[in-house]
Amino acid sequence: MLGVLIIGYVWPEPGSSAAGARMMQLIEFFREQGYKITFATSAKRSDYMAGLEEIGIATREIQPNNDEFDTFIQDLDPQIVLFDRFMMEEQFGWRVDKFCPDALKILDTEDLHSLRKVREQILKTGQVFNSAYLNANITKREAAAIFRCDISLIISEFEMNLLIDKLKIPEHILFYLPFMMKPASSEVKKFEDRKDFVSIGNFLHEPNWRAVLHLKNNIWPVLRKLVPEAHLHIYGAYPSQKVWNLHNESEKFLVHGRAENALEVMSAARVCLAPIPFGAGLKGKLAEAMLCGTPSVTTNTGSEGMAGQLDWNGFIEHDDDLFIEAARNLYSNEQLWNEMSANGYKIIEKRFDMNYHQDRLKSYLSRTSRELQKHRELNFTGSMMKHHLQRSTYFMSRYIQLKNS
Repeated sequence: MLGVLIIGYVWPEPGSSAAGARMMQLIEFFREQGYKITFATSAKRSDYMAGLEEIGIATREIQPNNDEFDTFIQDLDPQIVLFDRFMMEEQFGWRVDKFCPDALKILDTEDLHSLRKVREQILKTGQVFNSAYLNANITKREAAAIFRCDISLIISEFEMNLLIDKLKIPEHILFYLPFMMKPASSEVKKFEDRKDFVSIGNFLHEPNWRAVLHLKNNIWPVLRKLVPEAHLHIYGAYPSQKVWNLHNESEKFLVHGRAENALEVMSAARVCLAPIPFGAGLKGKLAEAMLCGTPSVTTNTGSEGMAGQLDWNGFIEHDDDLFIEAARNLYSNEQLWNEMSANGYKIIEKRFDMNYHQDRLKSYLSRTSRELQKHRELNFTGSMMKHHLQRSTYFMSRYIQLKNS
């Protein structure tokens, strides 16, 4: 049986973040292909992590800068090694190259961390994007990890184009893979059976905190006067005290913390609000809103890479006045609401169909595995980077081990 080793940044929490849901989609893909899967990470276990052992996934706790990993991976001898975000490739990639040189190395970027960090920096400093992005250290680190891997999974076409056009990364080592979702259920609540507005997002993710703060200070004070019967419900994993402090029942601004079932929460609401100021990748909350038939109001950043040429399931607005008016119209106009709800179903069907993208990924992995040597020869820059990283990281790792001992 062919083996897959997944080196995780954290234990997957599909109920906490889009990244956790994405990882479980990949795990499900490899399960359906009959692979023996091992999930290894140096992160601490959490109360909300997926029950991997319960679905037949072997788990292992590993440590960076530790020779025990070398023995572990040699004994495991996986045919595929998947790195969860570029930081894991930096820590463990050189060891995989040394002890399993024939393993297919896959990087799941989740989203481009460099894009998200630079956009946050620009928001604070007003820098020009091209200059800031190309000169940022995190861009160089992430691009180097992509070069060193055989395949990098990229979640949006916008990010694909950015990597190809701006960073000149060879297209053959990039694979577009958005969310892989099952079709929307036909049993969803109708307009008249729903009420209130909702916003969902993991509070460990800075853009989500900024969005909620903007709702509290700028959007909701006006919107609640236009729709006085409605409440705004704020959900998200790992809320800090500053998040809880925003709760105000008299203002109908209700902070609930973690949603036990995000789809149920989203299905009960009439409109999803997501004034996301910066970020990268695809927004899981907005995909879930579409799946539940819940129209949304968001920004260009929120909608980026999701709809393609299809119509959005609501409105995309940056101006606060337009954002508020769009939210009011969606909440109050049943015909408009139904039209936008239908748009979301089309996006899920046409853009994120699980069977379609699983078939694409299966074919691509099969072809690349058969022609791995040729595939790597077309990426000389990656080979060069692997050579130098192996030497530099080897000596740094040895230094850290001696220091720790």
